[in-house]
Amino acid sequence: MHTYRELFRAPEFTPLFLTSTFQVAGQTVSGLALGTLIYAATGSPLLSSLAMFGPSLAQLLGAATLLSAADRLRPRAAMSVLLLTFALGTAVQAVPGLPVAASFSVLLVLGVFASLAGGVRYGLLNEVLRKDGYLLGRSVLNMSNGVMQICGYALGGVLVAVLSARGTLLIGAVLYLTGAAVARLGLGERPPRATGRPSVAQTWRTNSLLWSSPSRRLVYLGLWVPNGLVVGCESLFVPFAPREAGLLFTCGAAGMLAGDTVVGRFVPPRWRRRLAVPMLALLASPYLLFVLRPSLPLAAGLVMLASVGFGASLLLQERLMELTPEELSGHALGLHASGMLALQGVGAALAGAVAELRSPATAMASVAALSLAVTSALSIGLRAGAGRQDLVPGNGRRRLIRPARRRRPSGPSEPPAAGPSPAPARSLREQRRRRR
Repeated sequence: MHTYRELFRAPEFTPLFLTSTFQVAGQTVSGLALGTLIYAATGSPLLSSLAMFGPSLAQLLGAATLLSAADRLRPRAAMSVLLLTFALGTAVQAVPGLPVAASFSVLLVLGVFASLAGGVRYGLLNEVLRKDGYLLGRSVLNMSNGVMQICGYALGGVLVAVLSARGTLLIGAVLYLTGAAVARLGLGERPPRATGRPSVAQTWRTNSLLWSSPSRRLVYLGLWVPNGLVVGCESLFVPFAPREAGLLFTCGAAGMLAGDTVVGRFVPPRWRRRLAVPMLALLASPYLLFVLRPSLPLAAGLVMLASVGFGASLLLQERLMELTPEELSGHALGLHASGMLALQGVGAALAGAVAELRSPATAMASVAALSLAVTSALSIGLRAGAGRQDLVPGNGRRRLIRPARRRRPSGPSEPPAAGPSPAPARSLREQRRRRR
């Protein structure tokens, strides 16, 4: 599967694509509206950044409790119910006079369920497409996310100005409802990918099993930490340029769209392992110049250039799928999505805290420098593949395949236990002479 035409001919990919599109559109529009609403009420850069990206922190709780259900629920029903939950929570946040603490409580609940939504959606993508189509399919979903973020932030900025932030939140709820309807009517009924009852204990067992492989552990860190810290830079767009934050978000989404398009469609397989680290470096480097407090046009160009580096996540996700058994794909991808979004929440909190003490521009440059330091620390292992210690499912136990090692004999070699030892060529010739 190498072309977009082949991809959209795959059964159920189109409704899955549309469901993801409406979910991202609702999340983008409502996120910008809520961030604007919280900043207007409190004047705090920290609370504003947490309002937009803080729910990602709650995904850690969801990844520790609910994620085993990602492979044990029927995908169509799970996606429909989760999108209805997001619509209800977004509508509640639009209630006039809702206290800030209550708004953050709703965000906490939605963040917990979002961890399960990522596992269900991307696990279904891995099931709908063939093995050779996952990277292209995920890149198309990311491209859709980029387009919806461009349109969502641009539309959200207009809606906030015309309808107010609370009215924009209601529009976001309608987008979630539309996604739920598409999932219910467009996706086919599929059985769960794994058997058994989802539970907290099962979630912990599978998480530890996935984390036990050094190869996957390194890939997870590469997916989570540099990305999350750079999103911390993005969380300060509203304090950095309150009236033009929508433009910066739009430029970031455009850059991410360009990076995903190039990586998903045009990068040949032999280059994919080599490009992950350079793209992670590109993701953070342009933000270092924010310490100079660039003008708005220059800042927009730097944001667009940096966001091209988000394409590194596609390369690392493909490597993660190579290292993961198929029956754990939904859980593994859900753990990736939850960890990534949780680290984005950590990045937003860290960047917001530094901005409280210094300035938004200084905080963005500082967090970008930390992202580059993490990329440098992971670079050797990511380039080398970090070994080949992989997980194999078997009777619920943890079994690992390790490459066979040749042992050098420490002393004189012993004769084999059974069978005659071969005679030297010289002794054979002597025996023939004696017989003659």
